[in-house]
Amino acid sequence: TNLAGVSMLYSVKEITMDATVENMNQALAFVDETLEEMGCPMKTQMQIDVAVEELFVNVASYAYAPGTGQVTIRVGQEDNPKRISVTFIDSGTPFDPLKREDPDTTLSLKQRSIGGLGIFLVKKTMDHMEYRYEDGHNILSIMKKLR
Repeated sequence: TNLAGVSMLYSVKEITMDATVENMNQALAFVDETLEEMGCPMKTQMQIDVAVEELFVNVASYAYAPGTGQVTIRVGQEDNPKRISVTFIDSGTPFDPLKREDPDTTLSLKQRSIGGLGIFLVKKTMDHMEYRYEDGHNILSIMKKLR
């Protein structure tokens, strides 16, 4: 079979934990350790960290509210193009953050509606972001090219 042009995942690690704000440091430590093993440049790692923090807090705060549940974080490295992917999987309330309209950053802070800035920043700093709801799970992935 011809796989030219097909992105291949060649390194994947994952962790499952309670989706609580208290576990955010554990989630970040897992992501950082995995990115270091993959040879991810520090600047890219810092951008991914900001995105992971935002997305993890969103899952912890809203996916299972008012209860709690679990989240799986899967970190993968792909070839062609060389990039890192971080995927969040939860079985909370279906929510597609990509359907949310970007905030109007031309308005003053007083005029803007609250919320949405974190997802907007994630979209701006990552090269690609995708969401799907499958088999009762929210699956949100971010990708960042390795330069």
